[in-house]
Amino acid sequence: MTQTSAAQVREQIRRGEITGNTSGLAPGFVQCNLVVLPADYANDFLRFCQRNPKPCPLIAMADKPGDFAVTDAGEGIDIRTDFPAYEVFEHGRHQQQITDLTALWRQDWVSFLLGCSFSFEEALLDNQLEVRNITEGVNVPMYKTNLPCQSAGPFHGNMVVSMRPMKAADAIRAIQICSRFPQVHGAPVHLGDPTLIGINDLQQPDYGDAVTIGDDELPVFWACGVTPQLAIQNAKPPVCITHSPGCMLITDLRNSQLSML
Repeated sequence: MTQTSAAQVREQIRRGEITGNTSGLAPGFVQCNLVVLPADYANDFLRFCQRNPKPCPLIAMADKPGDFAVTDAGEGIDIRTDFPAYEVFEHGRHQQQITDLTALWRQDWVSFLLGCSFSFEEALLDNQLEVRNITEGVNVPMYKTNLPCQSAGPFHGNMVVSMRPMKAADAIRAIQICSRFPQVHGAPVHLGDPTLIGINDLQQPDYGDAVTIGDDELPVFWACGVTPQLAIQNAKPPVCITHSPGCMLITDLRNSQLSML
């Protein structure tokens, strides 16, 4: 794909032609989660990201309040229109899902872009490892856990994880591969028995869709960028915008730029 492929997908999103999860779209390009907060909460949230780099790997942020362009992520990006779907929270409570922020946008809002596991999925596929949610054409399953994050100001809560089933040998290889990509969650945080991290039923994800798990497979869990949504619900800012789970921004950054090797 050419460098313009990411921009082409963003244009489709702006036109409303893509409204669902972005897993597998624009191979080679970094995908990002979103958090938009009032400026009064921005410093505390930045510290939350710095203290919890596994679930909240910061890729870029707006230069100043009110900016809806994040030039570090790509030319022409518009935070208000370039995600397929957004979630609106007020005082920590979910209010609505929308597909365009233009009418709501305020000059005191600060935008954060966080790394997404969809980026390391490409590395797994390049190494002939199956990614079950892509195979089955669904959103990756995501689960709340009992793994605590480090607090920062009013932001606190437990980690959310995404899960991909793999045979044991493939899981070991996945750990080796993903360790090279700390900016998009890095190595898994757990594999095997889900009850050890507070997950009781893998067929009932808190976000996304359930996938098939073979009898000879282990569930492998990565830190997930939905984690900030729980911290935001606990912090209860007057307003906050996030991406809808699985509905990411496709940037002009290359996944290869994030590799440590």
